[in-house]
Amino acid sequence: MHVIWPNKTHGSMIEKLRHFQTRPTLNAMLLATVLAWLCGNSRARAQELFSEKVNVFIGTDGTGHTFPGPSMPFGMVQPGPDNRDHGWDYTSGYQYRDTQLLGFSQTRFSGTGINEMGDVLLMPINPQKEQYSFSYIKSSEKAKPGYYEVKKPDGVNVELTCSERVAFHRYTFPESKAEVLVDLQHGLRFSADANNRSALVLASDVQVDVKNRSISGFCRTKNWVERSYFFYLSFDQAFTYVQLPALHSGEIAPRYRLSFNTAKPNTIQAKIALSTVSVEGAKNNLKAEIPHWNFQQVYENNRASWEKYLSRIEIEAPLKQQQIFYTALYHLLLQPSNIADSDGLYRGADGLVDSSSGEGYYSTLSIWDIYRAAFPLLQIVAPEKVNGIVQSLLAHHRAAGFLPIWTAWGIDNYCMIGNHAIPMIVSAYVNGFKGFDPTEALRAMAETSLKSHIHSNWELYNQYGYYPYDLTETESVSKTLESTYDDWCVAEMAGMLGNTELQQSMQKRALYYLNLYDPESTFFRGRDSRGNWRKPFDPLIATSPMNNPGDYTEANAWQYFWTPAQHDWQGLEKALGGKEAFSQKLSAFFTTSSLNPNKFLGQEAMIGQYAHGNEPGHHVPYLFAFSKEPLKGQAIIHQIVNSFYNNTPDGLIGNDDCGQMSAWYILSTLGFYPINPASGSFIFGSPQVKKATINLPENRKLNIETLDFSEQNTFNQIRFFNGKRIEQPLIKYSDLMRGGTLTFQMMHP
Repeated sequence: MHVIWPNKTHGSMIEKLRHFQTRPTLNAMLLATVLAWLCGNSRARAQELFSEKVNVFIGTDGTGHTFPGPSMPFGMVQPGPDNRDHGWDYTSGYQYRDTQLLGFSQTRFSGTGINEMGDVLLMPINPQKEQYSFSYIKSSEKAKPGYYEVKKPDGVNVELTCSERVAFHRYTFPESKAEVLVDLQHGLRFSADANNRSALVLASDVQVDVKNRSISGFCRTKNWVERSYFFYLSFDQAFTYVQLPALHSGEIAPRYRLSFNTAKPNTIQAKIALSTVSVEGAKNNLKAEIPHWNFQQVYENNRASWEKYLSRIEIEAPLKQQQIFYTALYHLLLQPSNIADSDGLYRGADGLVDSSSGEGYYSTLSIWDIYRAAFPLLQIVAPEKVNGIVQSLLAHHRAAGFLPIWTAWGIDNYCMIGNHAIPMIVSAYVNGFKGFDPTEALRAMAETSLKSHIHSNWELYNQYGYYPYDLTETESVSKTLESTYDDWCVAEMAGMLGNTELQQSMQKRALYYLNLYDPESTFFRGRDSRGNWRKPFDPLIATSPMNNPGDYTEANAWQYFWTPAQHDWQGLEKALGGKEAFSQKLSAFFTTSSLNPNKFLGQEAMIGQYAHGNEPGHHVPYLFAFSKEPLKGQAIIHQIVNSFYNNTPDGLIGNDDCGQMSAWYILSTLGFYPINPASGSFIFGSPQVKKATINLPENRKLNIETLDFSEQNTFNQIRFFNGKRIEQPLIKYSDLMRGGTLTFQMMHP
């Protein structure tokens, strides 16, 4: 997803309050043998640790919008540095080349197109050198899974780690006098309007308890969503404080300047626990997860958790490729975030407190992006999380009346189009996940598809068989095409559960995409309520609702042409006139160029009209498997893997969007990808490694091997599973999860 706010002015939210810093401290000294024991992997040595192959700076420079701070897999908190508090370049709060420092907040999203979170900003400051406090020394910056460290020009050294719900800071000062700024007005804001800063916090109630060395309370904020967060901030030593005056008129939340007298080694430690429920919930999270002040232990536990997940795929590849691969896996596993407290309580979409089933309550669901490949991949590498994610989707429906579109902190921001929680649920059910009620799931899917709600006007859609552009504000073609895919998914679920009436009605709607097909131009075009095509028409013109309103969502007619192929590539082939025309159209897609493609309209990482930097076309290279020239797709996959991913800060071209860009890379490296993620099938491409092993539940293994693999032999047409030749260009999820050996016979055409 690329959502652009046009004003990219780089201003600072706290220009007049530059006061703080820390000094060098003990580096984490983790012995490989200790971590190996923690991970239950006695054969591990330092160079074999999977977390050592992760470069958390990949995607932090440019449009990747990732961040280098620590997190747990699926964790609630992500402490890290905030360079700026607004602007599209800073949706995670961070840009690699920037050395301005506002402080260290506790929450953020990875790779998104809009700013959100940035809760409870802390900034350590050396009062003796306050003028140097609000920047950092770039060469001192170090980060890896579970750990971040940086030194500031005032001599203060900052280290960060975390558990699932609690951030842990350690500051080391050059002298005994130390100060910490606590800024509760801070947040990562969508608006770049300097005059609108005070509008972020709508309500706040904060208590300072000097006796217990703590600050606690809540803030209600309004940005991408309107939400409440509760926190409990605890220090390991006594402080005095003053409350600072508001910087801007209308600001509600307080800022405090805390003063400390430290003893050598002059360190201050802070723990910040978060909750969606209450201050008591945050305090209980702290007690449950970090009841001590052992920073090193928290880091080791964090890293052990990453080893558990990262070790689920082993690849045989050069170091550079391993770094890209394991960083992609790391980025995939950062979200969705379990925002339930340690006791299972969470605040739902209706603002009420509820209890999860024990499998968590998941948010940070960038559904328009992750339904395509990230969620299918999670079903392979983290299947124990899938039931909880689906249960969260259904709980959201119970609270809101329809399935979520994009949730942040449990609240729907309604960003993007379609109702793609539907294919996520169908995908899980088709693939054998039974930890949710399928009858409730179908009811939620049907209500979402039949009762109008934001972005989905079903009366209009049913009346015309498409969204007329003169009666739809924007994105009429994209909304129609994406709705037909969701309709197919509902029909599939209804058929599996024996609801023939619903199945037939939704199968009919799944073909509505043909109502926008123009056989003369061979594109899907905007059509008005009288049946007339929009004119003029240029299939190369990309549109986006925030920047260039039109019929398509962050894409053009070329890029949205292939959307129906997710569920009906045969119908698309028939509309074009047969396999020959289908193959020609595919080839033209990758060879027709644009003049000055605009990345702010989703036109990034281009091969012809294919834009890898945005999601609508991610499945298209795999459609060659059904064309007359299947090897063309494999060549393009190879080109994408090697051109648009790197082990450098600018190594992600396009927003990672909560792991979707990363998931594409992982699956394509392994040799398969889901064109239709709700079908339970993966389409073969071209594996990019000599050998890979996926460690599955119950000690099963899926071994992926390539015969005659080399830089020249990057194509395949012959595959075997457990020694038996596979005749179709696909493999089922159920087969993959049984384990065995998937063999590709590589060749040079």
